[in-house]
This record gives sequence, C-alpha cells and structure tokens, in this order.
Amino acid sequence: MKFKALFSFVLASGALCSFAQTHVEGVEYFKADQFDNAKELLERNLNNAGTDKAIANFYLGEIALLENNASKAASYFEKGIAANPDYGFNYVGQGALLLRNGQVKEAEKLFKEAEGKAKKDPAMQIQIARAYYDADPAAYAKEIEKRLEKARRININAPEIFIFEGDRFTDQKDWGQAGSKYEMAAQNNPQAADAYVKYANLFTQVNPQYAIKMLNQLLSQNPTSALGQRELANAYYNNKDYANAAAEYGKYVKNPNHFKQDEDRYAFLLFYGQQFKDGYDYSSQLLAANPDNFTARRYQFMNAAQLPDMKEQLLPMAEALYAAHKANPANKFAPIDYTLVAEEFQMAKRLEEALSVIEEAMKENPDNAAFNKQLAMIYVDENNFPGAAEAYKGYLKKVGEPGYNDLVQQALFSYFAGVSQKESDAAAADASYADAVDYAQRAAKILPTNYKPVKIQGDVAKQRAPKAEVEKAAAPLYAEAIKLLEAAPDPSKYTSDAKEMNNYMGNYYLDQKDVAKAKEYFNKYLQYDPNNEQYRKFVEKL
Repeated sequence: MKFKALFSFVLASGALCSFAQTHVEGVEYFKADQFDNAKELLERNLNNAGTDKAIANFYLGEIALLENNASKAASYFEKGIAANPDYGFNYVGQGALLLRNGQVKEAEKLFKEAEGKAKKDPAMQIQIARAYYDADPAAYAKEIEKRLEKARRININAPEIFIFEGDRFTDQKDWGQAGSKYEMAAQNNPQAADAYVKYANLFTQVNPQYAIKMLNQLLSQNPTSALGQRELANAYYNNKDYANAAAEYGKYVKNPNHFKQDEDRYAFLLFYGQQFKDGYDYSSQLLAANPDNFTARRYQFMNAAQLPDMKEQLLPMAEALYAAHKANPANKFAPIDYTLVAEEFQMAKRLEEALSVIEEAMKENPDNAAFNKQLAMIYVDENNFPGAAEAYKGYLKKVGEPGYNDLVQQALFSYFAGVSQKESDAAAADASYADAVDYAQRAAKILPTNYKPVKIQGDVAKQRAPKAEVEKAAAPLYAEAIKLLEAAPDPSKYTSDAKEMNNYMGNYYLDQKDVAKAKEYFNKYLQYDPNNEQYRKFVEKL
C-alpha cells in the first residue's frame, strides 16, 4: 500500500565548503574506537592540504598495530617521523612494536625520546601507558601506574587520563565507573568528541535519551564534528526516532567526511519517515553521481511510488530497477521492492512479468504472507480464480489465525473458482464450492450479524442446484441475509448485493404465487434503486 507524501525540500549544496578534510576527523574516530572508519578517513585525507602527516601516520600505524600488521605499522611510524621528527608519538608507536617483541629496554629508550619531544604533556604519558597496557596490562601494571602518576603530576584534570581510566573500566565491564570517567573527561575538555561518544555509547541501549543529550552537548561545542553528527543520528535511530534521525543524517551527509554507507541509511530514513519528496530528490542526486548505485535506484523508485505526480514515470523506473536486480546477484531486493515492481507490471497488464516477480519474491521470502495475497490478485486479473483461491489459501496458512475479512475473501475466491470450473471440471467445481461454504461459515462464526457469509452460501446453493431449482435454491439463505443486511447501520453501502437478493426473492415468491410477498421484496429493491422507472412499472402491474 502506498503512503501519502508529506514534505518536500531541496538539499542544499553550498554547505560542503564549510567542512575541512584533514586528519582531524580520522583522529576523532580513532579515539572513539571506530578504527575502520578512522582508517578510511585518514587514508582519504592523508594528502590533503592541512593534514598533519606526522599525526596521520601515527594513527594509521596504531590501526596497523591493532590489525597485527607490524611491518605496516613500522612503515607508518617511520613516515610520521620523517614528516616531523619533533612529533614524539611516532616514537611511542615504535616502542610499542618493540614491547610486542619483548625488547623492553629498547622500547623504554624510545619512550624516553618521545617524552623529550613533549615535555610536561599528560597526553604523552597516557600514550606510553597505553603502549604498556596494550602489550600486557598485568605484566606492565607498575609501568602503567607510573605513567598515570606522571600524567597526574603534570595536570591532574587532563581529559586523556579520565578517558584511559574509563577505557580500563570498560574492559572490566564496570559501566558505571567507565561512564563517570568519560563524563569527567568531557567536563574538563568540552570539545573531546571521544569522551562524549564513549559515554553516550554506554547509554544508547539502556537510556537513549541520555545518550542523545550528551551528543547534543558535544555538537554544541563542536558543531562540524562528523563523528558527533553521525553518532547523534544513530542515537536517534536506535531510539526509533526516525524523524530526528533523518534530520541529523541530513546534516551529516553534507559533511565531506561522511561515509558512503551512511547515505543509504539516510535514504532509508527519508522513506520510512514518509519524507518521500526529500527521499526522491536525495536518491536521484546519488544516482546522478553514480548510475550503478543500486541502493539509490531502489529508494528513488520507492519514494516515487508514493508521489502522485510521478505516476507516469513509475513503470520505466520499475523496469530499470528490476533489470539491475536481475543483472547482478549482489543487488538484493527487499520485500517492498518486489511488491512495488510487481504492482507496476500488474497495472500495465504485463501479468506474466508480474507473476515472475512475485514467484521470485515468494522463493526468497517463503514466510511472507503478503506475497500470496498479491499473487492471488494477479491471478484475478488473469481471470484465473482457481489460481487465486489456491494462492489465497497459502496466505491464510501463513497468517495463522485469519480474520473475518480474510475468510470472506477466501470464500469469494473459492466461489468464483467453482463458477469458472463448472463447465470444464465438475468435481473441481464442487470442491471449490465446498471450500466457499466452509470459509463463509467460519466467517459467520466470527461475525454472525454480517450478511455477507450467508449470501455467499446462498450464491453457492444456486450454483450447485439443478437447473430447474436454481430460482428457489438460495431462498432461505437470501431471506436470512436480507434481514441481516437491513439491520446493518448503513444498508445503502451494500446496494448491489441488496438489489440482487431482493430481486431474487421477489421472483421466488412470484413462482410461489405469493404476489403480496413478491411485491414486498420488489419494493425493497426499489429502495436501493429509486430511479428505476421500468422496474417500478413492473411492480405496479402486479
């Protein structure tokens, strides 16, 4: 079912120039323990103007250490020293490599050299403590505490101290103590993105509102932080606040330091937030930049399908999307893609193609009941009511406990299946009629005051009766159905059925020579068709 579009706007393009693309964002991601993201940004921005290559190479070396790639780590640290011999952290990185090889004395010499490059810098002492901690926290416990004490003597409130202590408590799964340390780090450096993010991550699942509050505080201090923007958007997403998540992703994706996979989530949020015009415009923008962007093509079509003024363009979009899906096994469809593509083929009367799409959908999603229902409607368009009845039975099995409307629909499909089989396969027709009665009776148990199940049974009785008895076979059932219909709050909603049954009953009583009773039903017919003068004249002559 298609949604109604709610909003529209044009994505701004001028904001991109306000964001720097240097090592800074990559370092933020590293400090927030998002190492893959950090690596991507550091590599992406390594040769940009403004990037400090000594710093960038140090963090790339640290990532290589985490990946257990010692040779690559050594190469990065060497490049960092070549870029700036006075940046001491690359010496710490080299010392960390030596510690891993058991070369403790050699590592200590490098740590001492690093200290000389950053005298009275608590961050340096904490980095050395981390080198020991990462090598073996138990074996180097004394060295770690020694470095912590040095850092405290330099500046007891240095945020790096609290973040390191918070990380250790996190490793111990002491979330309360970890949160306290991260909070202290943020208090002592309001722009420390890693402190806010690590603190927020502790609360994202248990208290998402608090996580959101912390991240908003970060952005109030550092509004261009791609890390902060992304984490806030994710916090809203985790809290199922899709409208605010979309708004934050809208800001974040304008930051050149965003990640391509987040463009997909933004497109997702715009669609499921019912911002269809926004979603269509954004997906079209992505597709124009990369015609092979399958996700953008999906969301362009999904959003367009909700916009009335895009109606004429939907079929070619559906064709292009399905072709891209079939051309590459990696281009996976979600259930909604199958539904919308099949719907376009069905409306274009390309029923074989619609069937092919839904059959694939059912194979890929065997438990999805909605596809059985859609398959049934395609069969109806083909006038294949036996097929529709079987498809709908599959739907009823999957939904578990079908409701009143589902049972009535199945009864109708089975009834029309029987009618279509009557001349060609009497046994199949009789089985379909039996199904129709069964489902109608089940529906009547759920809603005994509704006329429709009783009428369906009357319809079946007419079809099953010998030719000479057709005009009386449904009379008892139709009489009951008429009473139920007349007791409905608004009988005029059922004009077609009311006319059919009252006309039938009038003729039945004419055959029974009961003119008064016949006129009673004929006059009821006229209540639903008061302008039918020919019918009125017929009744007046009786």
